[in-house]
Amino acid sequence: MTTGFAMRAARLAALVCTLWILGCGKGDSPGQVQDEATLAGRDAASFPAADEDYFHDMDGGVAFSPDEIKGRNMWLVWTGGNDRFWDKMTVATVGAFDLLKTLSSFPYCDPKVNPNPPPDCENNVGQLTRDHRWNYLGLVNEPCFDKATGPDPDHYGLWLDKRRADCGPDPFADEKKYPGVAYKARGQNIPAGSYYGIPSGIVGLRLFPNPEFNDAAAKKWDPARFYTDPTYYKDKDLVRPYRVGMSCAFCHVGPSPIKPPADPENPKWENLSSTVGAQYFWIDRIFAWEGEGDAANFIYQLLHTSRPGSLDTSLVSTDNINNPRTMNAIYSLLPRLGIAKLSGQETIAGGERDNKQFNDYVKEGPLTEFFHAPDTVFTPRVLKDGSDAVGALGALNRVYLNIGLFSEEWLLHFNPFVGGKEITPIKIADAEKNSAYWRATEMQTPDMALFFLKAGQPDHLKDAPGGNAFLTTDQDQLKRGKVVFAERCARCHSSKGPDLPAGLDFNACNGPGYLDCWNKYWAWTKTDEFKGKMRDIVLADDFLDGNYLSTELRVPVTLLQTNACSPLATNALEGNIWDNFSSQSYKHLPSVGTVKVYDPYTGEASDYPMPAGGRGYTRPPSLISLWSTAPFLLNNSVGNFDPSPSVEARMGSFQSSIEQMLWPEKRKPDPVLGDKIPGLIDRTTATSYISVPAGYLPEGLSTLGSTLYQWFPSLFTSGGDVQIGPIPKGTPVDLLANLSILPDKPDLASHLEQVRKVGELLLKLKVDLAQLDPKEGDEKARQILANLVKPMLELSKCPDFVVNRGHYFGTDRFAEEPALSDQEKRDLIEFLKTF
Repeated sequence: MTTGFAMRAARLAALVCTLWILGCGKGDSPGQVQDEATLAGRDAASFPAADEDYFHDMDGGVAFSPDEIKGRNMWLVWTGGNDRFWDKMTVATVGAFDLLKTLSSFPYCDPKVNPNPPPDCENNVGQLTRDHRWNYLGLVNEPCFDKATGPDPDHYGLWLDKRRADCGPDPFADEKKYPGVAYKARGQNIPAGSYYGIPSGIVGLRLFPNPEFNDAAAKKWDPARFYTDPTYYKDKDLVRPYRVGMSCAFCHVGPSPIKPPADPENPKWENLSSTVGAQYFWIDRIFAWEGEGDAANFIYQLLHTSRPGSLDTSLVSTDNINNPRTMNAIYSLLPRLGIAKLSGQETIAGGERDNKQFNDYVKEGPLTEFFHAPDTVFTPRVLKDGSDAVGALGALNRVYLNIGLFSEEWLLHFNPFVGGKEITPIKIADAEKNSAYWRATEMQTPDMALFFLKAGQPDHLKDAPGGNAFLTTDQDQLKRGKVVFAERCARCHSSKGPDLPAGLDFNACNGPGYLDCWNKYWAWTKTDEFKGKMRDIVLADDFLDGNYLSTELRVPVTLLQTNACSPLATNALEGNIWDNFSSQSYKHLPSVGTVKVYDPYTGEASDYPMPAGGRGYTRPPSLISLWSTAPFLLNNSVGNFDPSPSVEARMGSFQSSIEQMLWPEKRKPDPVLGDKIPGLIDRTTATSYISVPAGYLPEGLSTLGSTLYQWFPSLFTSGGDVQIGPIPKGTPVDLLANLSILPDKPDLASHLEQVRKVGELLLKLKVDLAQLDPKEGDEKARQILANLVKPMLELSKCPDFVVNRGHYFGTDRFAEEPALSDQEKRDLIEFLKTF
C-alpha cells in the first residue's frame, strides 16, 4: 500500500467514524451488561401482568378470560424497558427521530409561540397535532384525551394530550400496583412512576420518567427551546424529562374494518382492533419528525420509500438492505397452527434451543404437540421471508427485542440505522441471565398467544356497514370465481387442500432439499388431478371456515418475480443478529437460482445469483379480509392508498389494487425509464444530503477548527454541520441505501477487498461531488452518479430496485400458464371480496 493511499485511507476512516458515530471506539462487552431493572434489583416476578379489563370494548367486544385479558394488556401497554432504546435512537438518527416531538401538539406555525416557523409549515410540522394525527401520521389517537392547548406545567412544559376528567385514571399508570423501576434519578428527584408508564395520547406510546433527568438536567431543560431552537434540541447531550416507550400496539392497532370510526381522529375503543395492523402508518413522517420539510435530509428520503402501512423491520439492526414490509395482521391463529403441524417442521440447535416452547408452560393438551425434544419444532412462519422458525413463542419474544427490550445488550451487536460494524448474534442465554425485562416478557407471552387465538377473527365485508352493496348476488359468477381461485390461487393461498402425493412431505424436506420438494409440489398443482380435487374443496360451503388462506410454504422469489430485497435480508443468517431465532432448516435452505435485475439509469437487465443459506424465499400472505388490507404486495406498492378507514375508502383502494395485481400494465411505471423496466424505482424527491448536525458530532470533531475540518473542509456548512452531497433529485434511493460497507464473508481477504472497493468509491464520489459548481445543479451530479453505477452495483447487497414488480400469476406476464380472460379475472375478484 502506498503512502499516499494510506494517508487517504486514514482520512477516510476518520470520516467514516464520524458518520458511523456509534461504531467507533470500545465500550461494554456483549454478554456482560445488565438491564436497568436488574441493576435496580428487580426480578421478573416483580412485573406481574396487568389484569384490568380496560380495553373490553375493543376487538368486537368479545369476552376474554382473565389470562386472555392479561395477554391483551401485554400486547397493548407492555414496553419492557424499551424507553431507554427509543431515547437513544434520537441520537443515532442525529435528531431526525424524536418521539417526544411526534406526540406533542405544539403550534409550530403560530409566530406568537414560535418566532421562526419553518417554510411550508402548515403542510409539515404544523400537522403534528392531535387534530391531524391520523390523517398525517396514521397514528391512532387514544380515546379519553383532548388536544393540548398550551404548555403543561405538570409535565415539564410539554404540549402533551390531556386526559379527560370524565374517563377516570389510566389503570396501568398506578404506581402503587405497578411500581416503576427506581434507577438513578428515577425514584429520587423524580418519581419512579409505573412500569407501564403513563399514557401519551397515542395508542402504543407510553411516557416514562427519564432516569438521566437529574437536578443538573432539570436546570438546563427549556421546553420552549425544545420546540423552537434547533441548536438546543439537536444536541446529543440534551436530556429530556421523559423517555417514550413503545408497545406492540403502536404497529398493530388500527381501526376495525367492520366497525370503523365516524371520525378517525377521534375513535372510540369499540372502533379499534388489536390485530389488524397499522395499515395507515406513515413511517417517513414519524421517524423523521420534520417530514417533507426535511426532504433535503437523505434519512427522510430513505424512510420515504416506506409506503403507508409498511416499514423495514431491519431498519434499526440494519443489514444495509432497504426492504419495507407491510404490518402483519393477526388472523385465525388456530388454523395457522394447524398448518405448522403439516408443513412447519424445523430443526433447531445451539442457541436456537434456548427459545421457550409451549411445553415449558403446559404439560398436556394440543399445545404440547408443537415441540418434540430436543430439536424439533412445528412452527408458523411470521416474518415474510419465513426466517423466524423456532416456535410461536420465540417469534413473539423476538419482537420485543426488535423494538428495544434489553437495549443495553442489543445495541452492542450492531450500529443502529447506519451499519458499518460487523453484526454478531444476541444470545437468548445472555438475556436470560442479565435481563429481568426479558424474563418477565417470556413469562407473559403464553397469555398473549391465548389472546390471539380468540381475538384474531376474520373481518368479513358482509358484516361491515354498507358492505353488502359491494358484494355480488350473482351465484353463477361467484361459482366461476371459486373455480378460478381453485385452479390458480389455492395452491399458495389456502390451508385446505388435497392430500399431497406419495413421496412429497414438506415436514421431511425443510432444509437443503426444500427446493426439490417445492418444484415437485408446484408441478403437481398444474395437473388435472390437483385442480379437480381443489375445485371440489373450494366449491364446498365450508371452504372459508377455519381456512387461513395461505399455505405458509416458502415460495422461491424466482417464481414470484417480486422485489428481491425482502428475501435477501441477512439478519436471520447464521452468525447474524437473529441467529438464535432462526432454525437450522432455514439456515440450510438452497439457492433459488438467479433473478433479473435492472440498471437504474439505463434499464439494462442482468442476472443476479441468489445466495443459499436461508435467503431467496417468501411465505404467501393470508388473504383473510383481503378487501380491507389494500394496497397489495409485501411493500404496499400495488394500488392506491386512501387515508380514510371507511368501508367505501377501503373498497376503493381494494378495487384499484386488485386490478393492478391482475392487470399489471395498470401499475405505476418508472418516470425515468418507463417500459424499459417492469415497474417503479423509488427515487429521491429533492436534492438531498447525508447530514450530521454539529450538536451530534463527537467531541473534538464538532468545531470548525477540528482535524476533520482541516482534512475535509468542504464537508462542513457555515454552521458547523457535516454535509455530504449533493445527492441529486431522482437518484435511486436504494443505490445508496443498499451499499454494503462490510463483506458477506468473514475472512481477512474479503475484508481487505471490501475496504479497498468502498474506499475508492467514497473517495471518487466525494472528490467528484466537491468539484461541482452549484450553478451546474442536479444534472451534473446525476452524471457523476451514473458514471459510478457499476462499482456501486458491485457493492450492493440488493441490486433489485424495482419495487412494484411480480406476482404475475393469471396474467400474460406469467409464461408458465395461459393468462386468465378479463371475465375470469372479474369473477375471481367477486369471490375474493367474500374472504
